Amino acid sequence: MRRYVPYFIAVAAILFIGGEAVADHTADSNATAIDTVWTLMAAFLVFFMQAGFAMVETGFTRAKNAANIMMKNLMDFSVGSIAFFIIGFGVMFGADKFGLFGTDGFFLSSATTATGEGMWQFAYWMFQVVFAATAATIVSGAMAERTKFSAYLVYSVFISAVIYPVVGHWIWGGGWLAGKGMIDFAGSTVVHSVGGWSALAGAILLGPRLGKYNKDGSSNAIPGHNIPLAALGVFILWFGWFGFNPGSTTAGTNLNIAVIAVTTNLAAAAGSIAAMITIWVQFGKPDTSMALNGALAGLVAITAPCANVSPMSAIIIGAIAGVLVVLSVEFIDRVLHIDDPVGAISVHGICGAFGTLATGIFAQEAYGGVNGLLFGGGISQFLVQLTGVASVFAWTFGSAFVLFYIIKKTMGLRVSDEEQLKGLDISEHGMESYAGFQIFTTE
Repeated sequence: MRRYVPYFIAVAAILFIGGEAVADHTADSNATAIDTVWTLMAAFLVFFMQAGFAMVETGFTRAKNAANIMMKNLMDFSVGSIAFFIIGFGVMFGADKFGLFGTDGFFLSSATTATGEGMWQFAYWMFQVVFAATAATIVSGAMAERTKFSAYLVYSVFISAVIYPVVGHWIWGGGWLAGKGMIDFAGSTVVHSVGGWSALAGAILLGPRLGKYNKDGSSNAIPGHNIPLAALGVFILWFGWFGFNPGSTTAGTNLNIAVIAVTTNLAAAAGSIAAMITIWVQFGKPDTSMALNGALAGLVAITAPCANVSPMSAIIIGAIAGVLVVLSVEFIDRVLHIDDPVGAISVHGICGAFGTLATGIFAQEAYGGVNGLLFGGGISQFLVQLTGVASVFAWTFGSAFVLFYIIKKTMGLRVSDEEQLKGLDISEHGMESYAGFQIFTTE
């Protein structure tokens, strides 16, 4: 019997080692599955933000342009998806060239069903394309009620194929800003400032809506037709942001998603409250539309530092953004005389830049491994963030301005005054959003 003992031991060892290998393989497979499902679910949440943007923009503009707003939000995702599939994803995440852009991976050629990494590329592309769509759709609101639909389609192709992916490569795709250590966890600059600065270029070249400014330079309010619809849009966007920020971990096995969800929510709440108080003090009424934009301002501002700051810092960042958006909207309208019907430039451009800079101020090592200016990290991270904000502004505003200028001089950017008076639903799409409805007045 003794002579068989070594064989029993050998068999037991084989079974034990094999069992451990199977367990390790199962754990790895489960982790991959969890990460993939989490990333896709986050992508679906961010996709739902398209509905939020459509509701906000429609509610903040007039009824005669509602179908046009819906079409632009539908088409910038549809057109943008194809453009990002063909060109944008490769420019953003392809093999680096000079730290400026990617050179392969076009047509999603990096994805394959043959390997785990190849399969992951499908999920990662899905997550990234909804971000590209967000950057594109931000512009719709700032250029609402007077832009040619055909011109907007051309713009959507270029921002999804080139303008946005180049910035994405610089910061997320291994480009030169990534090399400097810039932090933009979920895209205050990559997504929101790109949309905001593009909107600024478009609004300048497009000019204001009819009746927006008087000869003496004073501004006339043009109220939106449906504030409840805009409020619904903000709640949808707030909900979708829990895919936007926590989803940027692209790992459901990363428990830091809980911290990111908390910082995201607190910043939004603080932004809404701060904007409400600011406008209330200024004009004696707690304006609903400004409080709604305050929530969005807080969300945009926390998008860059959400994984690197404490909950208390998130409240401070959101509150500052809430005040900033009110002041910015008034400055852009009354001083610069740039007509932005929904406040997109202020919410996404200005507050996106602020949130990116705030990362260099409020970051804490306990949360993201880096200390900002207020926590003993010195000024170095802030200077990196400032470099990123400035360079992205120069690229995005410059390239978008050139693009819109070319469109303006060739196919035309703005509808005629007559078409604007009729409304873009009739003139551009041959329909009414609220057909059969009439408003009667009684004495």
